[in-house]
Amino acid sequence: MPLLENKVAIVTGAGNGIGRSTALLFAREGARLVVCDVGCAPDGTGADPGVARSLAEEIASAGGVAVAHPDSVATPAGGRAVVEHALDEFGAVDVLVNHAGTRSDESLLEIGVDTWHRAADALLVGTLFSMQAAADWMRQRGAGRIVNTTGKAGLLGSFGQSAGSAAQAGVYGLTRSAAVELQRYGISVNAVAPVARTRQTAEQEALAELDEVSPDHVAPAVLFLSSDLCGKVTGHVLAVAGPRLSVLRLVESRGLVKERDAGIWSAAEIAEHWSSIAKL
Repeated sequence: MPLLENKVAIVTGAGNGIGRSTALLFAREGARLVVCDVGCAPDGTGADPGVARSLAEEIASAGGVAVAHPDSVATPAGGRAVVEHALDEFGAVDVLVNHAGTRSDESLLEIGVDTWHRAADALLVGTLFSMQAAADWMRQRGAGRIVNTTGKAGLLGSFGQSAGSAAQAGVYGLTRSAAVELQRYGISVNAVAPVARTRQTAEQEALAELDEVSPDHVAPAVLFLSSDLCGKVTGHVLAVAGPRLSVLRLVESRGLVKERDAGIWSAAEIAEHWSSIAKL
């Protein structure tokens, strides 16, 4: 039996790259889809409603079921609209996948207001409002699965990616908090952190000729987190780099407790004991 038989899934950022691979795989696994994409350029500028419509038609021509939603979810109204579209067309929302994002290749000292807002709106703000709307409906049914997209840069940092890294870090925190809040409603919330060759990473020389880091490597990980195979797994970030899978998480060092002077450290003492304080 297909893993998403009789399930309704929304996939944002579905028009290209990982979102497209995810949508096509979901369709093959029996999902009825709302494919959401504004059709912007990799940097978030412009719009082309034909991108989402073309994908929906491709899925339908292959025997799947999909409708296009070419509007942004980066506002409360936008988040509600895509969920209402799914409800109007299919009567349910079982899975939400947030893949929408933009490329923001500007160093810290060069980031402009437009770049900052495009990066935040596409990845973090859109994730928030689509999650809000989907979770509000899912909790009434006592079930649902949400998969967000973050990245290693959000946890580790990356040169020239300050805006995108900040947005990814926000998605990580949002995913973790949502998992805690929504678990009682039977809703799992996880994320993927992909390394893949897409439009957004086309200029990264390290990925230019690596066939083993394609979007098709990422889509099955998203499918796992969106299906019943995932079980009660929630609050995790599944990193995908071609054939390699791992789980990303923040860790705290063992730390050091000062037992005198009311437990108040001086700056000089912190410097003296830094290696012990920071030791994992």
